[in-house]
Amino acid sequence: MRIAATFRFSIARGDAVRDCETRHLEHGVRESSSMNADRRPDRPQAMRSGISVTVLMLAGIALGACQSGPAGEITTIDTAQGSHQNIASLTAVISRNPQDPEAYNVRGSAYGRGGKYRDALKDFDRAIELKPNFYQAYANRALIQRFLGDQAAALADYNRAIQLNPNYDAAYIGRGNLYRKAGRVNDAFNDFQKAIQLDTTDARAYHNRGLIYQSKGQHAFAIEDFSTSISMSPDAPEPYNGRGLSYLAMNDEDNAFADFNTAIKLDGKVAESWANQALIYERRGDKVKAAKAYQQAVRLDPNYQPAVEGLARTKAP
Repeated sequence: MRIAATFRFSIARGDAVRDCETRHLEHGVRESSSMNADRRPDRPQAMRSGISVTVLMLAGIALGACQSGPAGEITTIDTAQGSHQNIASLTAVISRNPQDPEAYNVRGSAYGRGGKYRDALKDFDRAIELKPNFYQAYANRALIQRFLGDQAAALADYNRAIQLNPNYDAAYIGRGNLYRKAGRVNDAFNDFQKAIQLDTTDARAYHNRGLIYQSKGQHAFAIEDFSTSISMSPDAPEPYNGRGLSYLAMNDEDNAFADFNTAIKLDGKVAESWANQALIYERRGDKVKAAKAYQQAVRLDPNYQPAVEGLARTKAP
């Protein structure tokens, strides 16, 4: 099921632009990516965990590839970050300090959060030109490259960031998301594991590792990781959806239902949450409530097939 990887962009001095990322743009002077914003595990439509509601209901649970916005990370664009007023303010800083790589990294982060990826790319290029060992700018640029569809360039930038700073957790998480979406599950797992070994405080590492455990049917481990992610970022709906699906795979319907309901309370605009709730109602034989929840999911995302199919199964003739 699609688990939104809300991509929160973190404006801390030093790292990247929202998978299960997109959210994570750092400004420049920090070693660890802060989860203020991409620390909500990877949501634009964000991370799809690949669990089909229909499959869950009829055949148990099958996790396919998790998809995210660049996929994956950025779930929503924060237009205020890319507003004329904000950009003008950051541009004024650059005008006063035209050789300051930090200033370009900060403005690039704002452009990225505002969805202005080409402008963000130019700023990160300039930041790196001024400071060739600026590992946070490499990680930020990597995320932008992902959004622009250049996965090879993104991988090269993540590799360079890690080469410059082997202890930079945000780069491992970003590269892990890239690997995960490319189907390189073992490589992705190793990167999330490395970030966790570095004592990351970024909830995405645990959330994304949980998705991999889930895809392998290791639901007890997945639940543990989703729970850790929740403890780090309690306002993010994604890990509640993920944990709920693993609970459901283990036939713990009550805890699954509680998690799906919590996800809806935290963010009522995520289609997956409503479709997950609907699935519980459907399993319980309450087609009226199931149809209502599926309808809400379809309203939020008309292309979300589990919701479309669920609504077709449960709506009154």
